[in-house]
Amino acid sequence: MLDTMTLTKAGGALCGTLLVFLLGNWAAETLYSMEGGHGEGHEQAYVIDTGESEGEGGAAVEEGPSFEELLAEADVDKGAKVFSKCKACHKLEEGANATGPSLYGVVGRNVGAMEGFGYSGKLVAVADVWTPENLDHFLADPKGFAPGTKMSFSGLKKITDRANLVAYLDSLDD
Repeated sequence: MLDTMTLTKAGGALCGTLLVFLLGNWAAETLYSMEGGHGEGHEQAYVIDTGESEGEGGAAVEEGPSFEELLAEADVDKGAKVFSKCKACHKLEEGANATGPSLYGVVGRNVGAMEGFGYSGKLVAVADVWTPENLDHFLADPKGFAPGTKMSFSGLKKITDRANLVAYLDSLDD
């Protein structure tokens, strides 16, 4: 029943199948490579154009009213609408953590102080308290303000959106 020729055919079929899978893997890695091709430290990624330009020559100074002025005139209802970008990961109920910590009472709360939430990166090292100014900087560029954070949100570019959101979050624990 099992003679030498049958074993040879089965072994050859196994080796041939393995070769086909290895060649398919090599072809897929070549076609769909995620390497940037620019040396170490450069990653290839998709860039989504949001229509906002970042200015030329690096960090441009924002013109117009300051954050403090905008916060004084902030619209809480517009802040609630801006919060819709946050509610996928954050909850507003006191002590209810989700992917991110609860944002109830976040304005004026110590950084990294939410019970039951494991914070990432060196968030505690960047600030002591979530003041409106610290929240403004964090919401503008989370990874720039707190390197190593797991928060994958790219930030709110409009200073009015940030002021409205901070005013809304501040109004929750009144």
